[in-house]
Amino acid sequence: MPCSQRKSFSDPGLYSDSHCIWNGASIAGFVAVLTLITGCQPSDQRPGLWLSGEQALGYPDGWRFTDELHEIYVQVATPYFLPHSVTIWCAQLDGQLYIGARNPDTKNWPGWVEKNPQIILKAAGTLYDVSLQTVTDSAEIEQVKSAYAQKYNLTQTPGETPPAMRYWRINPS
Repeated sequence: MPCSQRKSFSDPGLYSDSHCIWNGASIAGFVAVLTLITGCQPSDQRPGLWLSGEQALGYPDGWRFTDELHEIYVQVATPYFLPHSVTIWCAQLDGQLYIGARNPDTKNWPGWVEKNPQIILKAAGTLYDVSLQTVTDSAEIEQVKSAYAQKYNLTQTPGETPPAMRYWRINPS
């Protein structure tokens, strides 16, 4: 029976009729292609694919404007040829921007960044091609932690072990 003559999805042969345009496989394929074409922005704790926005014409003179932003987005390269983007907090010190990952060994993107530090950062709707540099100096790490604590009103309960963190400095690409 052709698709046009069927009264409901429960009619026999709906998914086996080669003339049906919108069978299950077609719908899944359409959704997959649409997702790839339009990209998928990250949201809260849900990662995404490509970031969209206005491409910056250069590196900003300073990142102080990020003080007003609660979250920014980063897009990293992956080993499976699709980008991976996440929502992330940031803090700036004297105009230098930093990002961090809580419990980085439980996430994939920090490892991917170690292999390829070139990322796309989205702040205030603008895309920046930047490079990440892991912060290893303990004095700088303490300053970054302090900047995060001040910006996000973070406190540590006495006796509580803080989570593992890794921080990166944002540099021009």
